[in-house]
Amino acid sequence: QVQLVESGGGLVQAGDSLRLSCAASGRTFSSYGMGWFRQAPGKEREFVAAISWNGGHTYYAESVKCRFTISRDNAKNTVYLQVNSLTPEDTAVYYCAASNTYGLPPPVDGSYAYWGQGTQVTVSS
Repeated sequence: QVQLVESGGGLVQAGDSLRLSCAASGRTFSSYGMGWFRQAPGKEREFVAAISWNGGHTYYAESVKCRFTISRDNAKNTVYLQVNSLTPEDTAVYYCAASNTYGLPPPVDGSYAYWGQGTQVTVSS
């Protein structure tokens, strides 16, 4: 079993940056790939970014590429999502998720076995 706790969300203005964190516990953190998803009001949850077990491989949704950066610190059992140049369209609840594989998880919900409770990011114009 894996427990995931996100933090770092908040209310910001367009153009601002945030760093979201996801602290993991309950299993060897370095054993699995991690991902970030988001869900905007009235929309389905969508993939944002993924990272392999050692950080050697990353993958991003086209809508966030060049603005968001996923990283991990296995010594701290934490995965991060640096979000820059935020726009109101980035407003959503951001979730981190853990897969059951070492590699880069495919960008779909079903690739992940464990989910956090989410952290709200609200971007005002």
